[in-house]
Amino acid sequence: MLQDQFQRKHDYLRISLIDSCNFRCSYCMPEEDIQSMPNAHLMQPDEIEAIAKKFVELGVKKIRLTGGEPLVRKEFTDIIHSLSKLPVELTMTSNGVLIDKHLESLKAADIRKVNISLDTLNKETFYKLTKRDQFEKVWKNINLLLNNDFRVKINVVALNGIIEKELLGFIQLTKDLPLHVRFIEFMPFAGNLWNKDKVLTAAKMLEMVKEEFEVSKLKDDPNDTAKAFQAAGHLGTFAFITTMSEHFCGTCNRMRITADGKMKNCLFGKEEIDILGVLREGKDIEPLIRLSVWNKHAALGGQFSQDYTKAEADKIENRSMIRIGG
Repeated sequence: MLQDQFQRKHDYLRISLIDSCNFRCSYCMPEEDIQSMPNAHLMQPDEIEAIAKKFVELGVKKIRLTGGEPLVRKEFTDIIHSLSKLPVELTMTSNGVLIDKHLESLKAADIRKVNISLDTLNKETFYKLTKRDQFEKVWKNINLLLNNDFRVKINVVALNGIIEKELLGFIQLTKDLPLHVRFIEFMPFAGNLWNKDKVLTAAKMLEMVKEEFEVSKLKDDPNDTAKAFQAAGHLGTFAFITTMSEHFCGTCNRMRITADGKMKNCLFGKEEIDILGVLREGKDIEPLIRLSVWNKHAALGGQFSQDYTKAEADKIENRSMIRIGG
């Protein structure tokens, strides 16, 4: 088992397959043009399999595939085919636009849980946020997943100025659809123009929901990042990921591998270890994995205060979100 110096056990790995995306959401990537890494710099399918196998040997029980947008990786089907053979729960986060093209491959790999990133239910707002006119396609693919018995979570970045108009609409979705909507407090990354005034906290959002719906608190699992609720008489649920207002670092069990094979032990951490480079030298990557986990900070990558209102985004050393992986 992989354990850090604060006795946290790590059994959940997130692997970014690619640092490019077919959307252009400003909170994920900087406003300036960014160039995706050449394929040679990315982990190759056999390297992804080798790295994943090592983590599974070390106790990982769940792997989530992310990007960028993982479905734009040309070898996606081959990658999930090989990973599906490992004794691990395999899941994925996507923007949803290419789901229909990969549905059968997802089924074949026994990926039955998919998170879809969707920040608005308004077609015009969707275009403003993503720079793509694809809302109807994404919504159609969400329903396609539901009709094929996938467990679908909707990840909503709670952007102040937008979420106030959208919040109740997302809750209403859960009445007749078995969707699990998660509102994510806006987090700071390189180039995403974060400031404290753009954060609408979970507490404030919950107050807004309770004005319109009768709400009950659900039981959260020990390593959950989301605080879950359900409106009375609704099929689905909703939750808040309170990274900024009430962090959950004390029970964190997550590790990340970027698309270029760097290990990050925290979403906010500046420290990275080159797992891929060592693998390509034919050396054992286990000591580096253990070192990375052991050196994990107590909270928030050691980069900012637990009082998010005091965070100075321009002093945080990190990649942009698209370079890290969701």
